[in-house]
Amino acid sequence: MKKCLFLLALVFLPIFTYAQLGEPRHVLSIGASGGLAFNSVAFSPTIKQKKHIGPTAGLAFRVTSEKYFKLLCALQIELNYTQLGWNENVINANSQPLPDSYNRSINYLQLPFLARLAYGKEDLGLSGYLILGPQLGYAFSESDSRSASWTLNAEGLPDRPNSLFQQYDMEIERAFDYGITAGLGIELATKSGRYGLEARYYLGLGNIYSNRKRDIFERSNHNTIMAKVTYFFDIKKK
Repeated sequence: MKKCLFLLALVFLPIFTYAQLGEPRHVLSIGASGGLAFNSVAFSPTIKQKKHIGPTAGLAFRVTSEKYFKLLCALQIELNYTQLGWNENVINANSQPLPDSYNRSINYLQLPFLARLAYGKEDLGLSGYLILGPQLGYAFSESDSRSASWTLNAEGLPDRPNSLFQQYDMEIERAFDYGITAGLGIELATKSGRYGLEARYYLGLGNIYSNRKRDIFERSNHNTIMAKVTYFFDIKKK
């Protein structure tokens, strides 16, 4: 939590500085977004994976407060549902591919706090933007799917590198998640609203499993790439 508060201060301090230097704006906007999240979990010891693909959708509130030189400065808060997880590329102890399959899906509510810097047309036209900030998350459910049978070794256990198969029956141990997210996007402002396309990356700083010395994994954090479409409309503008 101390790390999150520190990250919040780093992100929002430049915005408050702009408020003393830039041209004032008073634009309140609300919006929605939807897209896909391509996720993997950075396990240590390593588990070979393909990208887990899940949906993401949510609501957002944006306050545009300043124009600093040619940059429009805003704060954006979101509440999103995102499905993360991992999709194993199953290999045996000799690194040979197996027909076995395993996929874990973890459903999160995510709360990003974002600084947004935009360059381009302010009202009608196209602009590009950068977003950056801390993100909190909470896992409220999980599920998995696996092949009907496993390839077993001589001891009757799943044949995996480093005999690492405990994750199949382990529920996540840390529902709370936190990290840093950043993205780039373009937005078209029209009379009917603001339409956008965005690519975003999230680096989880927390782990989904305990990482004490006696635990199985030293690290188990999320790495996510998102592709989203967005829509905003102004509810107050001055």
